Amino acid sequence: MFVYILAGRTRRLYVGGTNDLVRRVHEHKNHSIPGFTRRYNLDRLVYCEACAGPTQAISREKQIKDYARVKKLALISTMNPQWNDLAENWFMDVLMSDSSLRSE
Repeated sequence: MFVYILAGRTRRLYVGGTNDLVRRVHEHKNHSIPGFTRRYNLDRLVYCEACAGPTQAISREKQIKDYARVKKLALISTMNPQWNDLAENWFMDVLMSDSSLRSE
């Protein structure tokens, strides 16, 4: 289980939890599920942490959601001071294998 934070270019934040981080980030990046992240174009993974199980993940997600914004920003900065997209290259092999996505 994972707890993660997504951000957009404006640094609007979304805190979520999932049992499959790769799948969930892919869904966010492709805007395949309607809602807050699609509406505000939040598709950059800026923070993630593994949890021992669903109970711990839900508890941690709620804890982070209750943090003041400044505390969320500090949490992100401790792991990712440059606010890089931690999943930036996760799907490159998919893009490279699909010839319709390559320029010729």
